[in-house]
Amino acid sequence: MWPLVNEAVANRYFVDLEALMEAVERRWLVLQGDWELLRRHTLFHWWPREKGSA
Repeated sequence: MWPLVNEAVANRYFVDLEALMEAVERRWLVLQGDWELLRRHTLFHWWPREKGSA
């Protein structure tokens, strides 16, 4: 997940930690609305799945 979050903060200057955290929060809110993007970055073909899950 960090590469996706890092897109919002990489190579940018922030006045303080609060400004950085606000940028990270805004990016996370965008990511929460894009389930397909999250799925592509988190569902690995080699990751064991529980019985009964798709």
